[in-house]
Parts: sequence; C-alpha cells; structure tokens
Amino acid sequence: MNAGQAPVRWYVAESHGGDAARSVRLGGIIAPTRRLALRWLRRQARRFADALDPDPYTPWVPARALYPVAEGGRRDASAEPRSWANSFREHDYALGRLADGLPYEFVARDAAAWYGLVMRPLIPACTPTPAPPTPHRQG
Repeated sequence: MNAGQAPVRWYVAESHGGDAARSVRLGGIIAPTRRLALRWLRRQARRFADALDPDPYTPWVPARALYPVAEGGRRDASAEPRSWANSFREHDYALGRLADGLPYEFVARDAAAWYGLVMRPLIPACTPTPAPPTPHRQG
C-alpha cells in the first residue's frame, strides 16, 4: 500500500426484526462501499413494507384477500420503511455518518413489533506490533 493511499474500509448492513420478547436477524451483507450497503438496506426496507402491506393487486395475493382499513391514528410500520427507502435526505445523513466512521440505524415500530436497519463500518482487526527488544545491560 502506498503511503498516501487510504486503507480500504468495508461496511456491514443488517436487517433485524422482533417484538418485546425477542430479536431476529433477518439478513445482512458486507459491502465494499457505503453506497452499496445503503442500496441493500433500501431493498430491505421495501421488502419489509411490501410484506407488511402488499399491493392488493399483486399476483400472489388472492382476490378479495386484502381490504383497506382506517388508520385510526396509529403508527404504520409499513409506511415508515417505505418512506425511509425514498428519503434522499435520510440517505445523505446515513452516508455522512458512515464517512465519519459512525454507525447508522433506522427502526420502524408498531403496536406488535419492530423492524430495524443498521449500517456500520467494518473495523479491521488490528495486528499487535511487536514490542521493542529489551536492552541488555553489559557490565
């Protein structure tokens, strides 16, 4: 490696879900750039949203299986990841945190469960430098 060349930094992106009693890792990748890690998280956010609230005209949904319901002022766990996946402002903030070496986390909650997306820089393991030899006294 050249003296002026920055060390290569990799990034970990993970998705989690759970409720009050447990947490489950749903997936993860190690990406060579922070933008690839963000791209993977955006796909996971869309996957969460589509699984929680699918389009009623999706081919795998049987006819008349889904129907609209009133919101009732509650938080919508499917709308939050869908909104996050389309938010350029939030993506810029996440990329900035990663550039600074800090992690980024997004969590969507509803009454029954939570869904989280996490990105963080992968810190390489440090190899210890050998200690200098102990000088021997002569005399």
